[in-house]
Amino acid sequence: MTQDATPAESARRRWEDRYARSLEQGRVREADFTTVSGLEVEPAYGTDGSEWPGEFPFTRGLYPTGYRGRAWTIRQFAGFGNAQQTNERYKMILGRGGGGLSVAFDMPTLMGRDSDDPKALGEVGHCGVAIDSTADMETLFDGIDLGDVTTSMTISGPAVPVFCMMIVAAERAGVDTGKLNGTLQTDIFKEYIAQKEWLFAPEPHLRLIGDLMEYCDERIPAYKPLSVSGYHIREAGSTAAQELAFTLADGFGYVELGLSRGLDVDSFAPGLSFFFDSHVDFFEEIAKFRAARRIWATWLRDVYGAKTEKAQWLRFHTQTAGVSLTAQQPYNNVVRTGVEALAAVLGGTNSLHTNALDETLALPSEQAAEIALRTQQVIMEETGVVNVADPLGGSWYVEALTDKIEAEAYAIFDKILAMGGSTMTSRDTEALAEAVRQGTGTPDGAVWPMTRGILRGIEEGWFMSEIAEAAFQYQVALEKGEKKIVGVNCHAESITHDLEILRVSHEVEVDQVRELATRKAGRDQAAVDEAIARMVAASGSDDNMIPAMLDACRAEATLGEICDALRAVWGEYREPARF
Repeated sequence: MTQDATPAESARRRWEDRYARSLEQGRVREADFTTVSGLEVEPAYGTDGSEWPGEFPFTRGLYPTGYRGRAWTIRQFAGFGNAQQTNERYKMILGRGGGGLSVAFDMPTLMGRDSDDPKALGEVGHCGVAIDSTADMETLFDGIDLGDVTTSMTISGPAVPVFCMMIVAAERAGVDTGKLNGTLQTDIFKEYIAQKEWLFAPEPHLRLIGDLMEYCDERIPAYKPLSVSGYHIREAGSTAAQELAFTLADGFGYVELGLSRGLDVDSFAPGLSFFFDSHVDFFEEIAKFRAARRIWATWLRDVYGAKTEKAQWLRFHTQTAGVSLTAQQPYNNVVRTGVEALAAVLGGTNSLHTNALDETLALPSEQAAEIALRTQQVIMEETGVVNVADPLGGSWYVEALTDKIEAEAYAIFDKILAMGGSTMTSRDTEALAEAVRQGTGTPDGAVWPMTRGILRGIEEGWFMSEIAEAAFQYQVALEKGEKKIVGVNCHAESITHDLEILRVSHEVEVDQVRELATRKAGRDQAAVDEAIARMVAASGSDDNMIPAMLDACRAEATLGEICDALRAVWGEYREPARF
């Protein structure tokens, strides 16, 4: 490199060198990287800018190769009825080209209740799969190699015991659990902010999450114990900037949790992943994803002291916007989902779920699930978007919108920091870094600037009120006709007929409850009681709770039994009434 090279020339040469190394190391796929007409295209493009794909702060993507190195993982979210029914759907998804699994649980499971709990009546298997104990988890993944397939599980309140059931199911299948790869959502902050599926107050949940982070950091290094979710925040009605800011703030809170445990940020931060919504405003979503990578990398390096690129990377899964789908003219949902999926891809998503056209009415039918899967495959195989990294980089509109959403996110961070009593601003990374250095290795939440603000915002209902106001303003715009939804407030005429939808039989609940009773009768009750007692004892000490919880799952303790034992210790959280 010559001394008189411009910054832009130097940046391009750095990218060229990194791309060449990737090529030499076999990290570029053998594929046709030409247009439909046969025109050769470069792996990436740039003009007078100094940033290229694969360079800090990763606005243009994490890798110099883009999707030439590896395309996104097709990870379809699925679960209904019992474990056997869902297992069959998983095998269909994998058999038709899906690259990973994503587990949807029913409402009793999401709330830490067994299928025979009176509060579960009428809900078993209806919005996802029912999981009562490790035996169900074994059935769920029967014939699927957990050591080979990455698995995401969307559950937060009882995420840790469900994770333990998956670990034990893998053990029973002969899988080396130390090599498991996948993601557990676990994100409890977003439950208080948007989804409302918690078990305890925030502090006990954070205790469990900290134990999980320690366990995975030490024993399952490839597994990601936290998937920080903006999806549910956006589905609740937030703006794109609110989704971005609230989600990244939550992520910063979990980084502070790891540091409070004395963990090395360069070791545990790669185990944090993210889960975003891709809504229907095409360019806004692309800009949101690009801004997310840039903000995260900057804070991880400058505030939390991450030195490695992997620790600075924001890796994320995307799901197309369920809230954008309509019951009216449901076939329009295929178009919406296609546009949203393309935005996620152009924004650099690492994995993707595409919603089915009938999801406003029921769980997806097999045909609708296949169309959703094929939507990703058409984008991946036919459109050429995998040929060039960040093809919209340098667009005046996209770059300006990225900057604008980033600025809005920083303004929201300032509000969260202020709620926690901090006088620092989110741009004052040196002062924030000093506060972090003072707190590293100590559990005292008083020194953690973002965590203090998040907890105060939850306590005061600030997040919920901000989302509610944004949702109200959007609804007003719809009512006035300023915002359009085809088939709802414009172009309402249609010849569309009713869809055939998937219906979960009541027999699923009857059979699940009967099987659960048989399972309880056939187990060693003394072993269950002893394991749960050790778990409860660990909850009152500094011991990591995961080993005792694993033993409870090995003894076939049920999810409800484990969660009820902890409810007896920690109580149940009740959201304060607000008027």
